[in-house]
Amino acid sequence: MPMLSPGGGGGAALLGFGGYRPRTVVGNAEMCTRIDSTEEWIESRCGIRERRFAAPDETLEWMAVAAAAKACGQSGVDPADLDCVLVASMSNLVQTPPLAAAVGAGIGARRAGGFDVSAACAGFCHALGLASAMVRLGEARHVLVVGAERMTDIVDPADRTIAFLFADGAGAAVVGPSATPGIGPAVRGADFGSREALRMTGPWAEPGAVPVMRMDGKRVFRWAVGSVLPACREALEVAGVRAEDLGAFVPHQANLRMIEIMADGLGLPERTAIARDVVTSGNTSAASVPLAVESLLASGAAESGSLALLAGFGAGLNHAAQVVVLP
Repeated sequence: MPMLSPGGGGGAALLGFGGYRPRTVVGNAEMCTRIDSTEEWIESRCGIRERRFAAPDETLEWMAVAAAAKACGQSGVDPADLDCVLVASMSNLVQTPPLAAAVGAGIGARRAGGFDVSAACAGFCHALGLASAMVRLGEARHVLVVGAERMTDIVDPADRTIAFLFADGAGAAVVGPSATPGIGPAVRGADFGSREALRMTGPWAEPGAVPVMRMDGKRVFRWAVGSVLPACREALEVAGVRAEDLGAFVPHQANLRMIEIMADGLGLPERTAIARDVVTSGNTSAASVPLAVESLLASGAAESGSLALLAGFGAGLNHAAQVVVLP
């Protein structure tokens, strides 16, 4: 197995993943009772056949705690031994305290610090890079990274352009020390000048306003293929590995066509597992990468100890990518 370049400092690795998917499955036929569309059009547009919508009792905090507890269990790390909790989310409707504080309290992370990362669909990969650096530099021994979203809270259910895309869920991972590097350097970038391509309609402070997501889909698609794909190649380069070394490719689950184009552009071998969780989970923003990793590991499509390229990208427009060794 090729060695990852550590990017400075000691070693950090992924120790375990956990996820939570809401109970309610919403297929394309049901979506078409809510928006003016057809099942065939939705699937041809994005590859999604069904998605999960959270019930009232499946709050953002509840889903995040459920995923975090599972990740701690999978990694064998007692929440009381966590040093930091990082939560990536774009759908938290409470400005303060941070969602990380609620997650820490919910799992019993009594000695941990914590904060939130607001980077939309790239949030988990950004936070994972921070967690890796904290462990490598000796600032923390064990860090919990969570991506959690209730996108149904911030998407207009009658908007036929994006209502069928977004969904709810939470994924988490625990990062800890390792004798050998298990998380490659994060490659980050952005096109801040195009930030209006994916945005909220306004601030919450406007009287009577209920801001929702708006997206220029074609513009975002072109940016992702044109900018994120080169970043993926750079992430491989700085990690010191080749595309043929990868056991899995896990891009943000935004659109199946986009995923296939990126996979083809990287020249991945047939044996590389490509995450296609979007087909049954929809776009869960910051939760999509950890949920997709958990699904690949649980199904056996990706093997423990193999290399995986992770790539998050979204509003900002910003992206982050890194190569990891799967736990």
